[in-house]
Amino acid sequence: MLFCRIWGEKGQAALEKASICLLNCGPTGSETLKNLVLGGVGSITIVDGSKVEVGDLGNNFMVDESSVGQSKAECVCAFLQELNDAVKAKFIEEHPEELIETNPSFFSQFTLVIATQLVEDSMVKLDRICREANISLIFARSYGLMGLVRISVKEHTVIESKPDHFLDDLRLNDPWPELRRFAETVDLNTTDAVVHKHTPYIIILVKMAEEWANTHGGKLPSTREEKKQFKDLIKSKMITVDEENYKEAMEASFKVFSPQGISPNLQKIINDSCSEVDSNSSDFWVMVAALKEFIASEGGGETPLEGSIPDMTSSTELYVNLQKTYQAKAEVDFLVMEQRVKNLLKKINRDPASISQANIKSFCRNARKLAVCRYRLVEDEFNSPVQPELQKYLTDEDYGTLQEANTLKVLPENTAAGLYILLRAADRFAANYNKFPGQFDGEMDEDISRLKSTAVGLLNDLGCNGSAISEDLINEMCRYGASELHVVAAFVGGVASQEVIKLITRQFIPMSGTFIFNGIDHKSQLLLL
Repeated sequence: MLFCRIWGEKGQAALEKASICLLNCGPTGSETLKNLVLGGVGSITIVDGSKVEVGDLGNNFMVDESSVGQSKAECVCAFLQELNDAVKAKFIEEHPEELIETNPSFFSQFTLVIATQLVEDSMVKLDRICREANISLIFARSYGLMGLVRISVKEHTVIESKPDHFLDDLRLNDPWPELRRFAETVDLNTTDAVVHKHTPYIIILVKMAEEWANTHGGKLPSTREEKKQFKDLIKSKMITVDEENYKEAMEASFKVFSPQGISPNLQKIINDSCSEVDSNSSDFWVMVAALKEFIASEGGGETPLEGSIPDMTSSTELYVNLQKTYQAKAEVDFLVMEQRVKNLLKKINRDPASISQANIKSFCRNARKLAVCRYRLVEDEFNSPVQPELQKYLTDEDYGTLQEANTLKVLPENTAAGLYILLRAADRFAANYNKFPGQFDGEMDEDISRLKSTAVGLLNDLGCNGSAISEDLINEMCRYGASELHVVAAFVGGVASQEVIKLITRQFIPMSGTFIFNGIDHKSQLLLL
């Protein structure tokens, strides 16, 4: 299965155990859940109290003419069940807003809740409920040509963050004794041309770095000129121009100059107050506490070795032996970490075997790439967004050029910030007038004026006095009439389902802010508010 190749068997197992609740199964919710059903999620529960109307046939492919007048939740549930009969699917014919008000404990049974098309007041209430129950929550919304996705969870820890670009853990800047001894067995001055051109670049760099250090007071190259000289030194060892291994060594020479020690991000994690563990600490933080001890002692300022090496030009024998050298060091580091984890578990009165060897090994392999994500309450974002960030989005040239009109700051039409403010203003509008702006024919002019006033009031409440949204963007928002367009819903549903998979599998790093899709010019932006 393609999906399994992306997140592996462990990730697939997590998906198959997951129980997902979807609130509202319009096109945005249906498209989100469709992706998860096809990915093999364990069970789904759809909550929607509406009936299928003729208008639904134009934007939701999961209902047809025979569905008109029937329960929308039931029809969508049946369609999704046909896509993957291994998924346990059920529906509840009730309006989500009523469920949030009358039965908040309902949500505690799920792994994750996907809330689509909720207005601001319901978002705030549901967020509180899910936070108290420690349930992951994702908001997704389509509104005309714009969309929004927002994650809300107290804390999300990631071991397998799988970054696109990350420096191999080769320790060329500080080889351990066994690697040095292995390198000593290889003679770079051999007259055997075949052996010379099949010496792995790791060995070349270890020996060249040692040769450099011996003539430079024990120090590795640091200045631009020294780094150039180091490359020239490697080049001087070439016998013929077609020696790919030496070319690889020159290209990888920067790995010798890379700084020793751990990254600022990892330093922040091991210094987090949660690394002071107790009986209630998660397995992640127990392993972080063990890692902190390891770095301070056996690791000598470094994390456990990952134990893998990249492909390179080499003889089979040298490559296999080099690989074994790295794997042996990784195994030694793992055993030290395993013992430290057991000691910590015993110290906090937990079963020393409660964290499996497989989990500790995975943690060791990924120790340099750990991530901790924490999210503000939606209510806090709505009531008191981070003021410097909001002002930056409203005024910074990187986020759109401001025009001066009547001494007011006018937001350009294509900014995510303008759409974000107008979506929130539309919710205020709906709360005041029991309809969304532009929802009914014949009231457009009045709605435009009302939405403009509401948006100005919201900006003032957020401390952005003197700012205003462009007239064209306000007109566009009213033209949407709170409609869900299938093409936008499909895109937003794709983004939302991607974030759901990240949260459930605990792989890759989920989005950290409020994602805004701007269908007017096909751009998106993450607002950190």
